[in-house]
Amino acid sequence: MTEPIKGRIHSTENFGTVDGPGVRFIVFTQGCRMRCQFCHNPDTWKIGSGGKEVTPDEVLSEALRYRSYWGEKGGITVSGGEPLLQLDFLINLFKKAKEQGIHTTIDTCGKPFTREEPFFSQFEELMKYTDLLLFDIKHIDNEQHKLLTTLDNENILEMAKYLSDIQKPVWIRHVLVPERSDYDDYLIRLDDFIKTLNNVDKVEVLPYHVMGKYKWDELGLEYPLEGIKPPTEDRVANAKKLLHVNDYKGYLTR
Repeated sequence: MTEPIKGRIHSTENFGTVDGPGVRFIVFTQGCRMRCQFCHNPDTWKIGSGGKEVTPDEVLSEALRYRSYWGEKGGITVSGGEPLLQLDFLINLFKKAKEQGIHTTIDTCGKPFTREEPFFSQFEELMKYTDLLLFDIKHIDNEQHKLLTTLDNENILEMAKYLSDIQKPVWIRHVLVPERSDYDDYLIRLDDFIKTLNNVDKVEVLPYHVMGKYKWDELGLEYPLEGIKPPTEDRVANAKKLLHVNDYKGYLTR
């Protein structure tokens, strides 16, 4: 007897309103290789432990309880952690969701992406059942990306280009962190990169906040951005201007 596909998730949220179009059922997966200095979910980092094991059918059954609240635009968003570390689970879940006519979204940093096998074929399969990606670009500069996340960004930008090539709709998300990413030259470079893509429906500037710091404290971790305050309203407005967020029209059906 074949063992059912299972995923390891951290938690779920029933009425998400900021993780894709409409009202969303959000699945937060367990496991991430990045160590972002501003992470507000460090309790999702552990891979292969933590959270709970579930089948795609169990997740879908829970999600469908809230379908009446989604409206025309809502659906399921899988976030993290990093969803792309669990491709088999995602493929199975999204395939079943599309059979039910459910809009599917992935919130990802893109770090697991590679054109090597078996990942790439699985990723291509997943894209057949994915309507939208919320694509987090943490930093456009490779060296600064390493400082901010401990890992480089080369394959992340490669994934962005691939999604553009296949015309898969994305929302680009960028966390604005003072003393890290909140510099005009970096924002201009990020804007130049985004302009090379032809699949971007929205660009979002997410101001850094400290609401997740207590989790670092609870886990006994040293908070790397200690003393750094959230960006001012002026700096957020500046970032939105430099990234031309008003030039993008939001989620478009293609």
